[in-house]
Amino acid sequence: MSVVQSSGQLVNVDRRTASFGNYAGGPLVPLGERFSDYGAIYRTQPAVRTVIDFLARNTAQIGLHLFQRAGDTDRQRVTGHPAADAVSRPNPWTTRYRLLYSLICDRAIYDFALWVKFKNEAGQVSLVRIPPSKVEFGGNSWVDPETFTISGTQGKVQLPRESVVYFHGYNPVDASTGSSPMETLRLVLAEEQESMTYRTSFFKNAARLEHVITRPRDAPKMSPEAKDRFWARWNAQYVGTSNAAKTALLEEGMSITPMSSSAKDSQYLEARKFNLEEIARFYHVPLPSIGILDNANYSNMESAHKQLYQDTLGPDLTEIQEELKAQLLPEFTGTEDFYFEFNIAEKLKGSFEEQAASLQTMVGGPVLTRNEGRARLNLPKLDGPEHDELIQPLNVTTGGQASPTDSAPETVR
Repeated sequence: MSVVQSSGQLVNVDRRTASFGNYAGGPLVPLGERFSDYGAIYRTQPAVRTVIDFLARNTAQIGLHLFQRAGDTDRQRVTGHPAADAVSRPNPWTTRYRLLYSLICDRAIYDFALWVKFKNEAGQVSLVRIPPSKVEFGGNSWVDPETFTISGTQGKVQLPRESVVYFHGYNPVDASTGSSPMETLRLVLAEEQESMTYRTSFFKNAARLEHVITRPRDAPKMSPEAKDRFWARWNAQYVGTSNAAKTALLEEGMSITPMSSSAKDSQYLEARKFNLEEIARFYHVPLPSIGILDNANYSNMESAHKQLYQDTLGPDLTEIQEELKAQLLPEFTGTEDFYFEFNIAEKLKGSFEEQAASLQTMVGGPVLTRNEGRARLNLPKLDGPEHDELIQPLNVTTGGQASPTDSAPETVR
């Protein structure tokens, strides 16, 4: 397998530029017009960012370990191996958490992600994440891209397929790429954008609704100059947040009539909540997990936690594990029986009390020595061998009980 020998070309292909200018206060460019607009949606749509960041944070915090199969029923964790190091510290300026965080975000926004494999000065394989907006696909194969071109303000770098780790989703018309979820959410996001624009304008106008000012039918006709003076004076005195709560003084005979529905009738809060719910359902995120607590209780919150790591994140974690085995491990010799696995069991286990009760029932006695228990409380170790031995309850050895949690034996009369 070929890898890029140095990261120098990747570092020098682009110069850092401001990327928020066109989207800081103006409307979005229509979805699909430019590929990079998907990133702008993430930056400007609160509901989208809430859900995607939630998925990324909860994935990146899970430990990713390297294992070696030792027979059909056993395995051993591998530490200190170059393959494990490539994931635990991808490169000098990126941590494992940041690499996985960006992977989930890229997949959720663009439906593809790209890591470039390169060798550092010591010959170790490192990984560098490439922003999807800088990637162009090449080649004639409809199954998988043959080349990847990284574009920047200072030039381009073309890489062969073997030099990257490429993640992508499903596209009904192209097997080599994914299909951005932002296209599917187009109408929902457009509605939210228009709603945000309206609310911004509403509050810039001192939270005043649209209205019409009328004059009596028999009033003298105003000249264009008189109208301009009236509106200039009106806007200066009553428009804008600095003029909020002022009472308008109309000229003789004028009246003002509201022309739009009230904030209550428009149901702003309900609309924003619906958009968040719609996007959460789209990404299969349990609603209580993102703060939508309607009818929430301890039982369904616990179920939502399990659903998150089993049904929501489970498929994504499986994809990452299999892609790393297929595209990263072949860079290292002797890794045919190696594989990566997320430590998802750590997130699914119960509280300390639940674990202690379960283990006590299964083994029939304590599972920690006194010194081990003190270590968990950050207390100093006690001298003496008796403090490093498990205490055996008498009712287990002499009372005929299967577990110290059982009831005492009946008294023989």
